[in-house]
Amino acid sequence: MRCIPFSFKILFSFILISAFLACKDKQEKILPSKVTITESVYSSLTIQPDSLYQVYAAVGGILDKNFVEEGDSVSKGAPIAQIINNAPKLNAENAKLNLQLARENYSGNNAIISSLLDEIDAAELRYKSDSINFSRQRNLWEQNIGSKVEYENRKLAYELSGNNLELLKNKFELTKSELNTKLKQAENNYQTSLIATGDFTVQSKINGKVYALYKNPGEIINTMEPIAAIGNASDFVIEMLVDEVDIVKLKIGQTALITLDAYGTKVYVAKLNKIYPRKDERSQTFKIEAIFIDPPEVLYPGLAGEGNIIVSQKENALTIPKEYLIGENQVKTEAGIKEIVTGIEDMERIEVLSGLDAETYLLKPEE
Repeated sequence: MRCIPFSFKILFSFILISAFLACKDKQEKILPSKVTITESVYSSLTIQPDSLYQVYAAVGGILDKNFVEEGDSVSKGAPIAQIINNAPKLNAENAKLNLQLARENYSGNNAIISSLLDEIDAAELRYKSDSINFSRQRNLWEQNIGSKVEYENRKLAYELSGNNLELLKNKFELTKSELNTKLKQAENNYQTSLIATGDFTVQSKINGKVYALYKNPGEIINTMEPIAAIGNASDFVIEMLVDEVDIVKLKIGQTALITLDAYGTKVYVAKLNKIYPRKDERSQTFKIEAIFIDPPEVLYPGLAGEGNIIVSQKENALTIPKEYLIGENQVKTEAGIKEIVTGIEDMERIEVLSGLDAETYLLKPEE
């Protein structure tokens, strides 16, 4: 067995140590730096007209004609489309006939009212006659002239005619009240039929622009499918979708930096003005709205882009690159692993609140 000279062993060990120290010196290391850091929330987005809504018909039928074209400006109340259906028109005509009949009945130009009025006139004459006869017979009876039976007959006739007159008057008032109720019902039915007939002309609810027409003349219209889309002609909103883990960071009034695919890398500034409280269960996102501070000159519904909503910003913050972070709160230093307390972060850097100073070198963790 050959023996290695002692001097050679020392030289070999020195070479190994030197190589190890050289590798150690080549390991990447940096010092924390103080910079301005901005934390933001990312969002995909689309552009939509303000007050955009889907136009639905209140009734079913056949589309007779569209009064507008896509791209037309419309005013509130302007007709959008005409639907045809004969049933409501016939119902309106029948309701009008019933209303005319109810008015005639209530005004007294019918057999029931005329008959009751004639009966009341006759009953009043009978009552007056019986009243006179009773008064005469009573005067005679007080003078002991005539029989008691005749006096009582006159009295009974007077009381019966009075009761009959009251009954006829009550019957007249009751009949008149019933006819008045039927008249009001007929008026309500007629007005309802007119409204139903009016529903066949679909009108715009806002001053705006027609962005889409979904039906052509001759197609079947129902109340479940939209026939058009109308929105503001000049004002647009930015609809943004935000992940549920970020929604708690957002507030009305925060600034958003917007880029649109149609405008390349140009950045536009917007402000958050609405946060919808309901989460979309399918996409697990929340919808928010923002408004341009200085919008592009030309916008179209459906333009896509990206946004970054600024949630916090700090100047002269002590930061490190995220790639030097181990786990959530540890870094590797020349003295070993240290725990730190982190603050805000952006896409590349994270703030160090405590546990590290600006003079401590960080070693990049091995991948």
